[in-house]
Amino acid sequence: MRFRLALSAGTLLVAAAAGTAQAAPADALSVDAYGTVAADGTVTLSGTYRCLDDSAGPVFVSSTLVQQDRSAGIGGTRAVCDGQVHDWTNSGVVKEPAYRSGVAQVKATLMQLTPSGPLGVPMPAFLATEETDVILG
Repeated sequence: MRFRLALSAGTLLVAAAAGTAQAAPADALSVDAYGTVAADGTVTLSGTYRCLDDSAGPVFVSSTLVQQDRSAGIGGTRAVCDGQVHDWTNSGVVKEPAYRSGVAQVKATLMQLTPSGPLGVPMPAFLATEETDVILG
C-alpha cells in the first residue's frame, strides 16, 4: 500500500513538473490584423517579432503589401535580437496605384543578412515568415 502511495505521489510530481516546462524560445514573427493607409498614400503595417541571435549578421523585419493586382514593399525595421518580444512598424508611401481601405494581404519576413562565399557577400537567411490578411483603414 505504501509503495502504491509513493508511486502515485511520484507520478503526480513528474506530471506537475512536465506541465510547467516551457518550449525553448525560437525566432517568431506576427502581423497585426489592422494597418493604415493615409490620404497621401502612406501605408503603415505593424506586428511583433522575437529573434535570438544576430551575431552572424544584422536582422530585419520586412513587409510586402498585396491588394488585388498591386504589390509593394512597405519599409523595413532593424531587429533587436535579445530573445524578447518587440514591436515592429513599417511605413512607406505608395502613390500609384494607391492602396485603398479594405482587405489586403501582408507578407512579413524576419531576415538575417549573413556573409557568404569567399568575398563575404551578404545573403538573406529567413528566420521566420508570416502571411496574413489585414484590414486597411
